[in-house]
Order: sequence, then structure tokens, then C-alpha cells
Amino acid sequence: MNVLTRNLAQTLFKYNGAGLIQAAARSFSAPALDGKEVEKLVSNNKVVVFMKGNPDAPRCGFSNAVVQILRMHSVKYDSHDVLQNEALRQGIKDFSNWPTIPQVFINGEFVGGCDILLQMHQNGELIDELKKAGIESALAKESEK
Repeated sequence: MNVLTRNLAQTLFKYNGAGLIQAAARSFSAPALDGKEVEKLVSNNKVVVFMKGNPDAPRCGFSNAVVQILRMHSVKYDSHDVLQNEALRQGIKDFSNWPTIPQVFINGEFVGGCDILLQMHQNGELIDELKKAGIESALAKESEK
């Protein structure tokens, strides 16, 4: 075990008198990204998704559902994996004042999470929102045929 690994192990774990390993009570939290940094991310593309994982490998069912909905509409979007960056994860929650991930933004405006996007998809509102952003949904094209 190298010095760095040993030091990390000593920081994360402690040995009790009986030789057993116990997890040390530690909290690692990074400061959240500030609003200006998050604003840049949400305005970088017409559709931006903050999710767990990435579109090719979503790491939760809700993120997967958002990916599938956007895929059905053939929407190109930026995605950001909040599991890779705790500061981003907290920053986006603070920015939107929404406690859960995934989060979807269209034209820089917060739309909602998985449940709201699913509802918009089911009632046709998503097609309208995409159209306002200058994006033609593949489902709208299909229904016109």
C-alpha cells in the first residue's frame, strides 16, 4: 500500500482496539457552483439535462426515462453528469430551487424533472415547448404524416 493510499485509508477509516475497521464519520462536501457558472451551462444549448450518468449510460431510472423521452423526440441536448461533480449537483439544485435530479432546461428555462417531462410528453406540451425553442420534434413530424 503506497503512502497516499494509506493516508486516505487512515482518513476514511479508523481501527478500534479489537483490530476492527470502522468508518470514520466524515462529510465531504464541495461548495456549490455559483449561479453565473450554472447559468452558462443552462444557456449553452437549447436543451440541457442534468442527470445521473450520461445519455449512453444513465445511472438511475429517472435519468433513463428523460433520455428515452428526448430520444423519441430526436432532440439533441447537452447533458451533465452530476455524479461526477458534487459542486455541480448542489449548484443546479440551488439554481433551479428543485431538490431532485434529473433536471431539464429548454431555452435556458427550467422545465422540471422526470415526472414533469413525462407528463408534458404524454399531453403534447413537450412538442409545443420544443417548437418554441425552434426544435421540431420527430414525433410531431410523424403525426403529420
